[in-house]
Amino acid sequence: MSVPVRAAITGGPGTGKSTLLDALARRGVATEPEVARAILREAGGMALRADDPAGFARAMFDAELAAWRAAEGRSGPTVFDRGFPDIVGFLRLEGLTVPEDIDRACRELRYDGPVFRAPPWQAIYRPDEERIQDWEAALASDAAVMAAWRDYGYEPVDLPLVSAAERVDFVLERLA
Repeated sequence: MSVPVRAAITGGPGTGKSTLLDALARRGVATEPEVARAILREAGGMALRADDPAGFARAMFDAELAAWRAAEGRSGPTVFDRGFPDIVGFLRLEGLTVPEDIDRACRELRYDGPVFRAPPWQAIYRPDEERIQDWEAALASDAAVMAAWRDYGYEPVDLPLVSAAERVDFVLERLA
């Protein structure tokens, strides 16, 4: 069995993805942070998300493509906080058409490692400055991104609802 080059952690907002990625990075795993959150933190990012969801999706795609390229040539696995199908899930949730280049990226730029799903977990869900969805919207987001990943042929593996340290162990076992 070959060692995966690109793995992903997906799921709705507030499910512990970023916490898990930070913990994996502290254990020496190469990671790529969530591009949407970085865009939202930029000047005008929240307005872009609110006023131009298609433009926000385009910005996410461009940043995700840059992250994908940054992982090329790394010797071990890279774990991404979300991936191209998450953008499709966002577009569908917004009632927007998926551009052909984003669809093509989902079909051609494949994650070869496990795709982990951080399932909705109300006990840890907390809105913040970038995470503005209420619990019901978070559930809808999870459903949309899961449908997109499955539509592109992935079968995400649910992370257990355990501590971040235990989730790290779970992921590392599957990356070995």
